[in-house]
Amino acid sequence: QFGEISLRLSRLVVETSFDKGIKQLTWLMLRVMLVMVVVIFAINAFFRGNLTEAFLFSLAVAVGLTPEMLPMIVALNLSKGAIEMSKKRVIVKRLNSIQNFGAMDVLCTDKTGTLTLDKVVLEKYCDVEGTDDETTLRYAYTNSFFQTGLKGLLDRTILDHGKIELRNMKKIDEIPFDFSRKIMSVIVDTDDKHRLIAKGAPEEIYKRCTHYELHDVVHPIEKKKLEFLHKENDILGAQGFRVLAVAYRDFSRSKTVFSQEDEGELILRGYVAFLDPPKPTAKEAIEAIRKLGIEVKILTGDSELVTKKICSEVGLNLKGFLSGDELKELSDAKVREVVKETTVFYRLSPLQKEQIIQALHANKHIVGYLGDGINDAPALKAADVGISVEGAVDIAKESADLILLRKSLKVLKEGVIEGRKTFRNIVKYVQMGTSSNFGNMLSMTGASLFLPFLPMLPIQVLLNNFLYDLSQLAIPTDSVDSEYLTTPQQWNVSYIRRFMFLIGPISSLFDFLTFGMLLYLGVSIAAFRTGWFVESFLTQTLVIYVIRTRKIPFLQSRPSALLLTSSLVFVAIALLLPISPFAHALGFVPLPFSLLGLIVLELFAYLVLVQLAKRWFVKTFA
Repeated sequence: QFGEISLRLSRLVVETSFDKGIKQLTWLMLRVMLVMVVVIFAINAFFRGNLTEAFLFSLAVAVGLTPEMLPMIVALNLSKGAIEMSKKRVIVKRLNSIQNFGAMDVLCTDKTGTLTLDKVVLEKYCDVEGTDDETTLRYAYTNSFFQTGLKGLLDRTILDHGKIELRNMKKIDEIPFDFSRKIMSVIVDTDDKHRLIAKGAPEEIYKRCTHYELHDVVHPIEKKKLEFLHKENDILGAQGFRVLAVAYRDFSRSKTVFSQEDEGELILRGYVAFLDPPKPTAKEAIEAIRKLGIEVKILTGDSELVTKKICSEVGLNLKGFLSGDELKELSDAKVREVVKETTVFYRLSPLQKEQIIQALHANKHIVGYLGDGINDAPALKAADVGISVEGAVDIAKESADLILLRKSLKVLKEGVIEGRKTFRNIVKYVQMGTSSNFGNMLSMTGASLFLPFLPMLPIQVLLNNFLYDLSQLAIPTDSVDSEYLTTPQQWNVSYIRRFMFLIGPISSLFDFLTFGMLLYLGVSIAAFRTGWFVESFLTQTLVIYVIRTRKIPFLQSRPSALLLTSSLVFVAIALLLPISPFAHALGFVPLPFSLLGLIVLELFAYLVLVQLAKRWFVKTFA
């Protein structure tokens, strides 16, 4: 079983929400770039006849259209997010998972240690009628003591309950636990016989029992009695107990090798019941996560009744229950339907947890998974964001994207908010960069049609783009409006495309106004290029304050001090370049103050029009 999990993990490659969004954005930009560059090259080559100049200009246009700072902006945003999350006791192993954390709209989690305190206490050991029974405890202790496989939480709880002397008892063999059988057995030599002692999930033990023992008398299990045995187990489960059944079978000493086939014709002795109470903070935390637009689903190996009891105490909205056995009978298409309306999945195997994650993916959900055991590893790897805890087993931590230093849903809430801040700041750059660059390329195309000279030299195009991108490196420090934090934030490339096609032409409109103004004033070619460089840089650098929020800039939503400082510094650089020692080498000339004043008025009108267009766009498409 462990080998199967390990092999599956090594082959499992999941394309997360973040990966898909970046890929779609890349293809959008490549398609736009291909069309624009070919058109601009063809126009310049046809009208001017200089193929080298046309090629270099088109190449500069291609670079100008590319948001080449996107990898750095993304890395800076994610790195800052990782630092902020570490302050909230969340360790980020894979940076891309931060955005997935913010985009998550379904959180799947095990029950133990998440909704419960993860402090299991052995509360009851009893016979089949519920009466306290020391022999049942002794059998359970013997089973946990002699087994050499992975001692789980319940085994450790049994052993910690109190030491029991196992005199004149020798281990002969064992049949290890696995996730299919859900039981484990040890065989010991005692009283001139070999006794197989099994403990595990009650429904699995029942399948293998033909008799039960009560008051030291063995009775056959008839159908009516089996219903009674189930009822006693159900009573314990309904009280919130996690129940293991204990059974045994005797063999002669001549038999020394045992297998799963020997786990039949067992005699049911009784039950050991454990209590893992819900966390006092679980109800409040689940409500907080629900308000963030995240649906919580429970994927557990526990029984239905125990899970129902805990879920009801923490206020989880229960819409449906499904067992692992029922899940086995469903086709993939049916599973995709079932996961829509089911809150709790119980008695699951490790691969069934992964199956549920994949079904949610097929339904276009961004899925997080919180787990800490070996059986959680496939689900952790399959989820968009796998979340584990500091005390988890190694394979769970290795498979996870995030490690919580405290196993708390409250920590998750803070991490989700940080993920949404990070993603929103990435989208700010993408929306601004794509729309401004697209507008510049439209302007280049139009200018190439009617101007007898290049509207901007290739080196000026590249310098404009370079300074503009540097000015945006402060975006990761920017504040984020509260409405972006209340719902899952996912890539929406069609939204970005529409935004680009709306705001980009507005930028071009003012570029053409600048062209007309410069031609009307009869400035030199160098002054024309300098004037458009300044206007183009100011508009695309300062439009970030309109694009960064759906509200009125500065009045209703204030940027970070570092972003504002960065913009002002680079605006000053752009204005000073024409009178700097580098001006001649870059093809710039000083501009008269009257012309700069007209450019500033044009800039103000541009920002007002973008604000109005943005408000219409948000009402129409957001």
